Amino acid sequence: MKLYIIPTPIGNLEDISLRALRLLKEVDFILCEDTRTTKKILAHYGIEKKPCYSYHIHNEHQQLANWVRKISEANAVALTSDAGTPGISDPGFLLIRQCIAEQIPVECLPGATAFVPALVNSGIPISSFYFCGFIPHKKGKETFLKKLASMEETGVFYESPHRLLKTLQMMSSIFENDRRISISRELTKLFEETFRGTVDEAIAHFSRQPVKGEIVVVVSGRENNKSEKEREK
Repeated sequence: MKLYIIPTPIGNLEDISLRALRLLKEVDFILCEDTRTTKKILAHYGIEKKPCYSYHIHNEHQQLANWVRKISEANAVALTSDAGTPGISDPGFLLIRQCIAEQIPVECLPGATAFVPALVNSGIPISSFYFCGFIPHKKGKETFLKKLASMEETGVFYESPHRLLKTLQMMSSIFENDRRISISRELTKLFEETFRGTVDEAIAHFSRQPVKGEIVVVVSGRENNKSEKEREK
C-alpha cells in the first residue's frame, strides 16, 4: 500500500514527468479533485480505463475514513488536483495527514506548482520568501496585507482575477510607493503574461481591460526592496 501525490500540469499538458505518467498507469485507482480534468490528461497520454474517483474540498471530510481504508487495502493509489501539486492551495492535506497517522507510506513527486515559476520570473530576490496561498477575501485582508508589508522576506500569494484590482488598490495604501511587484497570469498557457513594476503601475496596467486567468502575485520584502534601491544608486 502506498499513496502517491502526483502533480499535474497547470496549463501546458507537456509539463508532466515521465515518472508521473508511469505511476498514473500503474496505480490501482486515482483520487481526483475533478475526474473530468484528470481524465483529459489521461486521454491525452493514452492511459485508458483507469478508475478515477472524486476527492475534493466539498467531500474530503465525509469521505476521508473511507478512502484511507481503501488506500490501505490497495497496492498503490494516486492523488491529483485539477492543476499543480495536491495540498498546495488544493485538497490533499487531510488525506496525507491521516495516511501518515495510520502508517500508510506517502510519497510526493516533484512537479508543477504555479508559485515557483512566478517567483523565479519575478526578478525579485527569492533567497527567502513567504508563500501565503490565497489571501483573505474580506475579513482580515487589510490586517494580512499590513503584516506582509512589514516582512523582510519576499511575499507570494494567489489571487482571483476579479479581486486583483481591489487587492492592488488596498496594497497601494499600505505598501511604500516604490515597492516592487511582479504579477504572473496564465502561467504556461498561450497568453502567459508577467507584469513587473510598482503597485501603482500594476493598477494602471490591469485597469486597461478585464483581468482573466489564474494570478500569482510576488511582492518584494521590506529589506529586499531597500537593498535593490541602494544597488540602483
